[in-house]
Amino acid sequence: MKFIYSKWTAQSLTDEQRLEQLFSLFSYLLIQTNGDPNEALEWFQQLNDKHNIFDNNLSFSEFVDKLKEKGYIEDNNGIYILKSGGTIRMRQDAFKEIFSNMKKSPEGFHETPQSGSGVERHSTTKKYKFGDQPTNIDTTQTLSNVFKREGIDNFNLNEDDIEIYDTEHQTSCATVLLIDISHSMVLYGEDRITPAKQVAFALSELILSKYRKDSLNIVLFGDDAKEVSVSDLPFITAGPFHTNTKAGLELARHILKGKKNANKQIFMITDGKPSAIFESGNSKRLYKNSFGLDHKIVNKTLDEAVACRREKIKITTFMIAEDPYLVEFVQEFTKANHGKAYYSGLNDLGEQVFVDYFRNKRRTED
Repeated sequence: MKFIYSKWTAQSLTDEQRLEQLFSLFSYLLIQTNGDPNEALEWFQQLNDKHNIFDNNLSFSEFVDKLKEKGYIEDNNGIYILKSGGTIRMRQDAFKEIFSNMKKSPEGFHETPQSGSGVERHSTTKKYKFGDQPTNIDTTQTLSNVFKREGIDNFNLNEDDIEIYDTEHQTSCATVLLIDISHSMVLYGEDRITPAKQVAFALSELILSKYRKDSLNIVLFGDDAKEVSVSDLPFITAGPFHTNTKAGLELARHILKGKKNANKQIFMITDGKPSAIFESGNSKRLYKNSFGLDHKIVNKTLDEAVACRREKIKITTFMIAEDPYLVEFVQEFTKANHGKAYYSGLNDLGEQVFVDYFRNKRRTED
């Protein structure tokens, strides 16, 4: 085997680091190709033709072998199939991408106090006051305060010396992520479904790895609504559908009815106003109108927002388009639910969803 060495710099990547970057690029391409490893690898070859991604240290065929060794893909008679390891990798990479961006932009979007149980201790401390839990006393800082005041030979503890750790209540959340898969999510030369899928991957990874007492269900809505599992995420596609927001909310509400978590919430990602509902008494006949705001459709959708409010389900809407009809509808919708709404660019959609999720889980003690 022939090796080519170049001058080392502090910015140089090791072979392992470079391979990890290629794996991450591959998982992102898998999101865009709806979980098709064959198409993703074709795109890889095209990128290599333009940018010389592979060299003598790692060829394209060797990279494919690495993907199989890692359990990301499997060769089935010349057709590559996505394996569970590949789906897990997609979740992990989406989480890392969004979370790293959050660290660069740590400012939050809002504060929402919530009731719940469980406590997380912080490294910062505050002065003790009556009612604080003795188990949260910072012994080291408390003793240091005594010795600073009295000296090491004269131990006399006063209440003012006692410091305790700041804490946050950890709430238990049941979340339904509602994703619009109507035709507009892939029209007009803008890919809106990929960022939405990336959020779904990242949020599922967050909950599965860090908040196991929480629950996450994923619901897609177009002409109708359907629930999908985490393992189905790679294969989500937007189709030639209208926007039946009511059906999505109705299914989400039904799912949350069965949850015992302290807080229940819906995160809805959409780029268009509601344009369809099923006719009353006929679950198979779709009434649709894509022009303006149809009051028949809007009113039925607002009824669902009110039903969620009565069942203490808060809805946060993330608008990924600035259609005036969408903005007008969301204003009424948010008012009916007492929820929240944001306009979100595609580049910061993930950070906004994550910040909202964290805010709904945490409340600092006074």
